Amino acid sequence: MVSNKFFYTVIGSCITVYILGMFNIPLMDIDASQYASISREMIERNSFLQIFDQGQDYLDKPPLLFWLSAFSMQLLGVYDWAYRLPSLLVLLAGIYATYQFAKMHYGSSIGKLSAMVLASSQAVFLISHDVRTDTMLMGWVMLSIWQLSKWFQQQRWSNFILAFIFIGCGMMTKGPIALMVPGLAFASHFLLQRNWKQFYRWEYLVGILIIAIILLPMCMGLYQQYDLQPGKLINGRPIESGLRFYFWTQSFGRYTGENFYHEMSHFTFLLENMFWSFLPWIFFFLPALFLALKELFTQKMRISKEQEFITTGGFLLTYLILARSQAQLPHYIFVVYPLAAIITAKFLYDLFYLRKGVKWEKPLYYFHLFVMGLLWVAIIAITGLVFVEVPVVFPILAIVGFGLFIWVAAKKTAPIPTQLIIALITSIGVNFFLSTSFYPHLLQYQMGNDAAKTIKFKKLNPAEISLYGIHNSNALHFYAKHIFPYKSNKELFRLNEKVLTSKDSIAVFKTLFPSTTIVHEGNQFAVSLLTLPFLNPTTRQAETPRYVILDLDGKP
Repeated sequence: MVSNKFFYTVIGSCITVYILGMFNIPLMDIDASQYASISREMIERNSFLQIFDQGQDYLDKPPLLFWLSAFSMQLLGVYDWAYRLPSLLVLLAGIYATYQFAKMHYGSSIGKLSAMVLASSQAVFLISHDVRTDTMLMGWVMLSIWQLSKWFQQQRWSNFILAFIFIGCGMMTKGPIALMVPGLAFASHFLLQRNWKQFYRWEYLVGILIIAIILLPMCMGLYQQYDLQPGKLINGRPIESGLRFYFWTQSFGRYTGENFYHEMSHFTFLLENMFWSFLPWIFFFLPALFLALKELFTQKMRISKEQEFITTGGFLLTYLILARSQAQLPHYIFVVYPLAAIITAKFLYDLFYLRKGVKWEKPLYYFHLFVMGLLWVAIIAITGLVFVEVPVVFPILAIVGFGLFIWVAAKKTAPIPTQLIIALITSIGVNFFLSTSFYPHLLQYQMGNDAAKTIKFKKLNPAEISLYGIHNSNALHFYAKHIFPYKSNKELFRLNEKVLTSKDSIAVFKTLFPSTTIVHEGNQFAVSLLTLPFLNPTTRQAETPRYVILDLDGKP
């Protein structure tokens, strides 16, 4: 059995690392800083139904993340942690729902294992600080699946209403996928049970009404901003209807070609990215999924009333649909990681507690020992060699962590299965060091937060600064609490202005304004696109472009 002490220790350790990331790591360009900037601008403009990004119409994502983050920042102040807080709370609720759903169907031990697997997966550590819509979406979707499952079992209206409220919130966070995932999960489950009556229940009409009520404010805003003003350009394309964009183009347009984005469209793209984002559990998950499908085929594609296919069906069908999209990004599959965690937990329980399929145990042990050993060696190198500014205590602690890993792996006599302990020690330990010694130093090389810090420290007037010839960092707008205009023509600048630009542009402005002086010079590396030359301190300078803030009249 999985003890409460072990369970609470693991979950508490994961939450501690989330909180460290929430407070220690600056927002990363592009998505997280953009959404934070939109939320801050929402407060500044006092416009909550019509959404703007740097003064321009914004249509890409629904508004719930912006609304909740704006409310949080209104209450607590414009800080990155205040932006992240609502998403982290919904994510934690999703982990709790994962535990409750698995407990309902498989018992307390598998429920605990499911929550631990999800909470310690690399994807969850990442999106707990690099907050985007998928952070909330994961929580809302799992909450809805848990409540729907309780409703189908107990027929309580409270569970039904909560389930459709959570679906509505998910749709207000990232669109129709929040309805698609529970729909696919339960449809596949009832299909294999041959439980046809569940497909034709009048209560679903009430559920649709609940969703419609929740979506009404967003729909009003879309109608006012776009349908009443057709022809606005978004990504260079005219938008005739904001409502059509939300309900059709943004989701189904990825298959019809109507959507603007076309990237990473090969079928195995999401699976390939699971090999890092579902660490350290991916190599347990793959045999678990294989065995679940094998069992289904031996049962001739039928399941009993006591069995559930919600998790396997929900994961597989969602993957198949997302993998056929003409636009994919690694985090799209995160929405079904709670289901993957439950599939994995069942396999772990059978293997380590019920001693089923022990032929898998030794190969998995040595394979994971090798993979996780490499991760520890990598984190020791990262803490000790990549950034010289990292205090020496961190590489020492990393070496101690590696020693603990080796001791546990060699001991093999603990009441808790060794493979579980070394996986959890590695995942939590590695992310502790990433959140405390790697990401905070890495983000110092991101232009936006560095420039905003300089503007505040040197008491520069943001209203006097414009951008030229440099990427438009959302982190800059958020941390400086100001929307900086971008000028594409150097002739538009005046003598009393300051300009934030690439270091290569100094000569241009000195020609136009001979008195130009450099107020500040800093780094502008794209931190989400790490390279080995950048990670090497001896070659980093040649790999890192520079930005400058110029005072065109040279006066203090």
